Amino acid sequence: MGQGRSIFPRRAVVKGGPAARTPGVRGGVARRGSRAPEVRASDDVSRAVWERVESTPLVDTHEHLIEEESRVSGEHEQVSANDWSFLVAYYLDSDLRTCGMPAEDHEAFLSPATDPIRKWELLEPYWPRIQHTGYAQAVEIAARRLYGVEGLSRETIRRVQDGYRQGIRPGFYKEVLGEVALIESCQVNSLEVPFSESPQPTLLMQDISILGMHMGPDVEAYATRPGIEVRDLADWHRVIDWWFETYGPYAVAVKTQAAYSRDIDFDEVPPEDVEGVFKRVLDKDPVDPDDEKRLQDHLFWYCTRKATDHDLPVKLHSGYYAGDNSTPTHRLYGTVDAASALCRRAPDTRFVYMHINYPFYEDLIAVAKHCTNCYVDMCWAWILSPVAANRFLMQYLVTAPANKVLTFGGDYVPVEPVVGHAALARRGIGVALAQLVDEGWLDLEAALELVDPIMRGNARALFGLERKTERLKTAPWL
Repeated sequence: MGQGRSIFPRRAVVKGGPAARTPGVRGGVARRGSRAPEVRASDDVSRAVWERVESTPLVDTHEHLIEEESRVSGEHEQVSANDWSFLVAYYLDSDLRTCGMPAEDHEAFLSPATDPIRKWELLEPYWPRIQHTGYAQAVEIAARRLYGVEGLSRETIRRVQDGYRQGIRPGFYKEVLGEVALIESCQVNSLEVPFSESPQPTLLMQDISILGMHMGPDVEAYATRPGIEVRDLADWHRVIDWWFETYGPYAVAVKTQAAYSRDIDFDEVPPEDVEGVFKRVLDKDPVDPDDEKRLQDHLFWYCTRKATDHDLPVKLHSGYYAGDNSTPTHRLYGTVDAASALCRRAPDTRFVYMHINYPFYEDLIAVAKHCTNCYVDMCWAWILSPVAANRFLMQYLVTAPANKVLTFGGDYVPVEPVVGHAALARRGIGVALAQLVDEGWLDLEAALELVDPIMRGNARALFGLERKTERLKTAPWL
């Protein structure tokens, strides 16, 4: 912690039975709603698995965290209201809309003009409808662990608000992530810049965002920094090259969420076929959808080849869309076929399919089993659907190679709910392994040996984290 004493309860390390090691339990006393669910495994199996899972740090493979100083200053466009409602403003706000909260109440709830304590009155009528979702459980667990309350209620909301405000100070990211959530490092996909020069680079490791390199493309966002005038496709290739040459040695991966805008069926298109299309885009002339797709496809593969040359895995969004009332479900159906095709076209590229392709996770397991270069990331999954994530992990571990699954990524902009998401992930990992032992699919020794690899070892190997950590200690922007 940067200054003074910690205001967060320290992560409990209590010797004793399994209850003391259960996620969401401090001092051996279970907190309501955060106790690990009963499993059918024997007491000895349950105790052994929970102790191993609870004591093993996580590598967090996906976040959108803004830099700590922006939170401390309170001056950031993504912080809609700098009060406890910011914890609800990501993901859970969608559940509020879909459960029936009127638009005017929703706007008032997230507004900085609304008194923070009055915000509970706006939320309270809808809380029973959503409080059992993964989104809500993560926020409540975070509130318990960070602010010492028994969840969100009329009686606790003032303490939550006070704890929220007191907790935001220099050094709180390291404490929230490292000490409370027991996370050894995060991987951040910045939503603001192609690569963030974080002042905490070994804690907040970074992806290179290639989204605007191949979608659009976003010339201003990418060409301004290198100072390259973009007049044709060759110039744009030079811009892309600059980002990889400058930040490739310090990045852990590249990331695109193009699946929010199109299918991920990227075809190989030579540059000469799209030079004219790129010029029309630059001149803001009309471009028909087929030509637009061909340009996006060409640039995707250009970025992908660059990533592979720099030994960077390629992360792609797959499955469910964040938000509400907007998912083009037909697009989700084709993801697995496209994912398999990408793996076949570039066998030297390591593709990481994020969010388990929910709700079509069984299909993605088949691709991971079949394709050497297919990896599956469970980021977001434990709050998107905790039970589905648990079933995915059980099925995955007895179907596909265990070295190709990554079991946690919080996928948040605010850091505080990561605590709750990590607790849900630990609970799910523990339940999955204990049940596999109980049902005879694994013996206890095999289950215990899987804990470290799936919680951090696989990520360390895939992203070369030991090498990156040493390099980041002397990053040129520090």
